[in-house]
Amino acid sequence: MKRFYDDVGTRSVEGSGWQVTLDGRGLKTVKGTTQIVPTQRLATALAQEWAVQSEELDPTTFPIRDMVDYAIDVVGADTAAAADKIVAYGDTDTLLYRADPDEPLYPRQIDVWEPIVADFEAREGVAMTRVSGVIHRPQSDAALAHLRKRLGAQSPFALAGIELMTSLAASLIVGLTASETDDDAEAMALWQAASLEEEWQADLWGRDPEAEERRAKRQSDFLKAQKATRLAI
Repeated sequence: MKRFYDDVGTRSVEGSGWQVTLDGRGLKTVKGTTQIVPTQRLATALAQEWAVQSEELDPTTFPIRDMVDYAIDVVGADTAAAADKIVAYGDTDTLLYRADPDEPLYPRQIDVWEPIVADFEAREGVAMTRVSGVIHRPQSDAALAHLRKRLGAQSPFALAGIELMTSLAASLIVGLTASETDDDAEAMALWQAASLEEEWQADLWGRDPEAEERRAKRQSDFLKAQKATRLAI
């Protein structure tokens, strides 16, 4: 699609938030809902995606717009359903499933994952069940109920970002923790923790260029979602 606008701006919508404008006209979501976001910072980031486009619009370069539209059109329509979807990751969280203690990977998982999990437990006031091996062991009803309530209290915009980060990391612990930091280094460390086992296997068996490209794309998507989530708060 060719670029169809000249000027990109933002405006305050009284009592609602902020909206991006193209040649003075307010944007809508892909489903036709008025696209209003809660913070000026997020609106500015959205506007920047439109401003940097060349004569041909590249739909792959609108990650914030895509997340915002999803937050408004999908998450906002049923935040309880979105919270339930994310909580399911808590029951099979990557950081809770470790190798058997006699395997070489296990000490590395303990060194990297255990401090993140322990901090999460202390911050949230929950106890998470660790598992060695691949046999599923459910988390306690109390822990899942707390996490569901915690997620349900988030705005649709934060919830959309947490869902994306959680699905990319296969870890609710990582997704929720990343939503609470403005430290880029900490966000990257959380992504690296979620990728620990995959990187271990790649180092062990060799690196495939296509797999490396996919990993790089997922890392980029995670960090963009983390940044957009913080802009929405």
